[in-house]
Amino acid sequence: MKMGLLCERLRTKANAWGVVVWWWSRSGLKRMHILVMNPGSSSIKFSLHAVAAAECHALYQGELGGIGGRSEKLVFRDAAGKDLSGKLGAVKTGSMEEAIALVERAVGLDGLPAIDAVGYRVVHPGAHLRGHQRLTPEVLAKLREAVPFAPLHNPEALELIEGMMRLFRDVPHIACFDTVFHETMPEEATVYALPYAVRRKGVRRYGFHGLSCESVVAQMHEAQGFAFPRRMIIAHLGSGCSVTACIDGSSVDTTMGLTPTGGVMMGTRIGDLDPGVVLFLLRQADATVDSVERMIDGDAGLRALGGVNDMRELRKRAAKGNARAQLAIRVFCRSVVKAIAGFIALYGADSIVFTGGIGEHDAATRVEIIGGLRGLGVKLDLAANQLEQKAMSPNVSKPVGQISDHSVRKISDEDSPIAVYVVPAEEDQMIARHVAQLCLTAPSNGERPR
Repeated sequence: MKMGLLCERLRTKANAWGVVVWWWSRSGLKRMHILVMNPGSSSIKFSLHAVAAAECHALYQGELGGIGGRSEKLVFRDAAGKDLSGKLGAVKTGSMEEAIALVERAVGLDGLPAIDAVGYRVVHPGAHLRGHQRLTPEVLAKLREAVPFAPLHNPEALELIEGMMRLFRDVPHIACFDTVFHETMPEEATVYALPYAVRRKGVRRYGFHGLSCESVVAQMHEAQGFAFPRRMIIAHLGSGCSVTACIDGSSVDTTMGLTPTGGVMMGTRIGDLDPGVVLFLLRQADATVDSVERMIDGDAGLRALGGVNDMRELRKRAAKGNARAQLAIRVFCRSVVKAIAGFIALYGADSIVFTGGIGEHDAATRVEIIGGLRGLGVKLDLAANQLEQKAMSPNVSKPVGQISDHSVRKISDEDSPIAVYVVPAEEDQMIARHVAQLCLTAPSNGERPR
C-alpha cells in the first residue's frame, strides 16, 4: 500500500494530508528537515526527520539522560546505526540549558542538514487547546495554564520549548499533544459524573499515548497481507501504560483520564484508584497534596509491589521465586486483561495490538495477558510470539528508518477469532508528519517553508 493512501486514511488527518501532498507536488519542494524533541522528566529524545510529500524517514536520533542529575548519558547515532556521540565532546546535562546546548552541538555537526522546523511531544494541552498547535505567545500562555493538568510532564516540556525557541528563532515550532488522537471519543466516554461547575474547568477524560496509538494505526494501514482491522484494541505497555479502543482507526475509548496517572497499573503509577483512598491518604499526619502525588505517581505500581519498575528485572526475580515480583506481574497483567476484556465487551475486537517497551519486548507478558482472555477464544502462536521477542529485543541493533510493513508482526494462532499483533511505537514519526502538515497548510508568514 502506498504511503499516500496511508496518509489519506489516517484518522482525522485524511483531508489535511491530501492537501499537504498536493501542495508539496505543486510547490517544487524537495523535502523538509524536522527536528523532533521528545522530553521526559530527566531525559530528552531527539531525532531529525526528512519529510517529502507523503514520505518520512529519520536521519539520526539521540537521547540525553541524567538531566538535572549527575549520571550524564548520551546516545547519538545515524540512520545506519553508527555511533556519532564521540564527535560531540564532553557530555554535560546537569541542567536543561546544558542539555539544549548539547542538542545544538549535535544538530550543528558537519554534514547534517539545516533545521526547517521543530516539533515537540507535549503530554497535556489543558482545557482550551484542540489539535496540534503552532507555538505562539498565546499558545505558550495556555500551556503554562495547563501545568496543573500534567505537573510531572508539562513543566519540563515548557522549559525545553522556551530554550529551543531562543536557539532556533527563525523556524516554526509546533507542539504535538498526546491527547489529540482521543478527541474523537464520544461524550459518554469522556465525561466524569461530577458537578457542572467542576466539569466546566476542563475536568474530563482526555486520554494519552495518542501519538503512539496513531502510529500503530498508520502502520496497520500500511502493512500488507491482511485487511485493516475495523475494531482494534491497542495496549501501550511501557513505563506508562494505557489501553485504547479504536473503530475505523479512531479512538472511541481509553483507560487514562484527566491525567496519565489513571487506568491500568504502570511502572511507578497507581492506575485506577478508589478516590476514597486519596482522601484517606490526605488525612494522615504530615500528608500534603505533593506527598500524596509523589506516592501515586512515583512510588506506586510495579515499583510498590515488586520493588523495581523494570519488567526485565521483575522477570528475573520472579524466576528465582521472589513472591513480591510474582505478585507485581500478576496484578499488572490482570489490570491489562480487565481493560482489554471490557473494551471487547463494549465494542468487539478484530485485533489486539501490543506496543510500548513491555508490549514490544516482553513475550511472557503477552502470553499472560492473552491467557487471561482465553474465555474469549484468543490464542497466540507461541513460536511466533517468542521469535517476536527476539526480533524486537532492545539488545538487537536496528537502523533508524521509515515505517515499513515489516514492523507489523502477527503473533496469534491462525484459528484465533481475534488477531494479535506487535507493532513498534513510532511517536517521533507522527510528530514529524504533523509538523510538516501544519507548516505547509498554515505557514505563519504566508510563505512556504525553506
